[in-house]
Amino acid sequence: MTGSQGQVVFYSLSRKFVQEKKAPPKAQEVIYYSLAIGHHLGVIDCLEAKFSCPLAAFRAWIAQLPAGSSARRKLEGVDRFGEICIDSSHTHLLANALSRAAAQMNAEQQDCNQQLLSLLQSIENEPAIYLMVRRHDD
Repeated sequence: MTGSQGQVVFYSLSRKFVQEKKAPPKAQEVIYYSLAIGHHLGVIDCLEAKFSCPLAAFRAWIAQLPAGSSARRKLEGVDRFGEICIDSSHTHLLANALSRAAAQMNAEQQDCNQQLLSLLQSIENEPAIYLMVRRHDD
């Protein structure tokens, strides 16, 4: 793990586009399909920062989750790898763990909790959305 300096930033997919100047009208269906299947076809994801917290506060927040739990291990990946991706396969796991741990959190941690829970709900509403969580060291 790195030192406690730095920030953890939660980014959300805001839009996708195909790296193509003009597409003929007949290709619109192909472009739509390309957006659905991914980056290897020249699709670029635009991520928008939704919220951030100091690295030390992030560590204290996720320490409120049960040690060894899958949810805690997932979020600890920010420290281990520098970034993690949260998609629709993680929403229930994280939402349940965060909701259960909320009562023991301080006000700052509960604020982060609410923001992340809101982002998880947006993924539930639109499964194509995902989050990228990155550690930015000072």
